[in-house]
Amino acid sequence: MDGFSDLRFFALLMKEGSLAAAAQQMGITPPAVSRRLAQLEHRLGVRLLHRTTRRIRLTPEGETYLLDGARILGDLEALERTVAGARSSPRGLIKLAATLGFGRVHIAPALSAFARAYPEVEVQLHLTDRPVNLVEQGFDAAVRFGDLPDSRLTARRLLANRRVLCASPAYLAQAGEPEQPADLLAHQCIVIRESDETYGTWHLHQGERQETVKVRGMLSTNDGAAATTWALEGHGVLMRSEWDVAAHLAAGRLVRVLPAWSLPAADVTLVYPTRSDLSAKTRALADFLRDWFAALPRT
Repeated sequence: MDGFSDLRFFALLMKEGSLAAAAQQMGITPPAVSRRLAQLEHRLGVRLLHRTTRRIRLTPEGETYLLDGARILGDLEALERTVAGARSSPRGLIKLAATLGFGRVHIAPALSAFARAYPEVEVQLHLTDRPVNLVEQGFDAAVRFGDLPDSRLTARRLLANRRVLCASPAYLAQAGEPEQPADLLAHQCIVIRESDETYGTWHLHQGERQETVKVRGMLSTNDGAAATTWALEGHGVLMRSEWDVAAHLAAGRLVRVLPAWSLPAADVTLVYPTRSDLSAKTRALADFLRDWFAALPRT
């Protein structure tokens, strides 16, 4: 096997996520895939994967081989297109990850339109509220909120997204309306558990002033939709992305709390591994989602 063939094999293996899935995609048996992987590791003199009966995980050497290999394969594809004088068209499989709530509400409808526009691109959408590792889990791209977590990734902003504090009119009538961030300490706050480090910690700023409040409440969850339901039913103050509660705010079912104070933004971005030549299918998806969100009505 030549080096380019090995790179393509290894990239396919990580995209499929298991020896069995790769074998099915290649039309061979899982033992044959295992033997080829062993031959590749023997040729390179390093272990590329940690393997168990249930999953495969990249070693540091495997991650380097996969990331740099993707760049090399991209360069080769670009060279071949240049020499052949052909313009690559989007086709093939693209695996996309997104969060549960935003994925259901916004990404799924966008992909429905994308599928009609690009019938030769097969899309697999994986919805999860767990962090994903694009390289290890074989994703081409992911939709995420907030800052870019890894310098080896490239982010393209899809949607500016503010966070707001809000509560139901009934809750505020009963508990009173906070006037300063410190007042939140006396309120029931609905907390979305995203990580142990940030659990219940809200950062607010007003001009040069900055306040950090560790809030508490009787209800917490890892699901944003559940938290929004509790806020609507009067259980407390909620911090939520504007896209999620805009309709409730416009209808008066929820009311902004501390509107003169701002929270850290959580812009919606499409992230993908950094490489010199992005595949046509991923570029098409990035452009399509950017235009899709740019056309959404502003609330």
